[in-house]
Amino acid sequence: MTKGKTETGDAIAVVRSVPTEPDPPFLEEGGARFGIKDTAVDIKSFRIRLADRDECRNSANMLINRMYSWRGYTTSTQTPASSNLITLVATENHSAIGTISISFDSPMGILADETYEDEINIFRRRGSKICEFTKLAFDPSVRSKQVLASVFHVAFLYAWNIRHCTDTFIEVNPRHQRFYERMLGFKPYGEIKNNPRVNAPAVLLWLDLGYAEHLIQKFGGSSSHPGSERSLYPYFFSHREEEGIVHRLLDLNRSSREMVC
Repeated sequence: MTKGKTETGDAIAVVRSVPTEPDPPFLEEGGARFGIKDTAVDIKSFRIRLADRDECRNSANMLINRMYSWRGYTTSTQTPASSNLITLVATENHSAIGTISISFDSPMGILADETYEDEINIFRRRGSKICEFTKLAFDPSVRSKQVLASVFHVAFLYAWNIRHCTDTFIEVNPRHQRFYERMLGFKPYGEIKNNPRVNAPAVLLWLDLGYAEHLIQKFGGSSSHPGSERSLYPYFFSHREEEGIVHRLLDLNRSSREMVC
């Protein structure tokens, strides 16, 4: 299985020839489904865009609300327009199939401070430049490691290459903890607590972005020959593809040009 072809155009990345996996075990943890239904949708290609217009943000919010509500989580907060928070949206035929937001540290802190401020302050005192991956949602009919890996890779590139963050955090339901540990290299950093934003238990996970960079350089673009590597990193972009995406992100960061979702 080969990595799909990527292009630029009006998106950060365009991925074609996306394999659909009938029963991907990477989305199963502890016997609990990670947002998978019985019917798969055959995704031939998808685009990853920066949600810098209301239409894009609304599309991401609709997917978040639908998926969180389906899992029984409380969802009332919309993704705001902010210089300290960006949202990426993966779309197929103009429909959102995946989204992730990156919250960058500021005097106002990050969302995870509401539950784990003491733990996160340890990194601030060390001089780390931190961010948070949050509001992650994927359409349950999309069964592709490539879609998930590509969205995470673009989020990583924005945090690491554009904003020069050193560490990122994510709050997840404890049922999904092993998925993030095994597939992306996150490590637990704190006890299980109740997340008041979704009224559900959560655990804080931490990822050293320098370590993630090492894994990307080692495994990125090797999904056709991953060997014994079982993480998502072989499904990340190749070094050549990554260079093009970074240039695109730098252009977007310098420009106020709007992108249409």
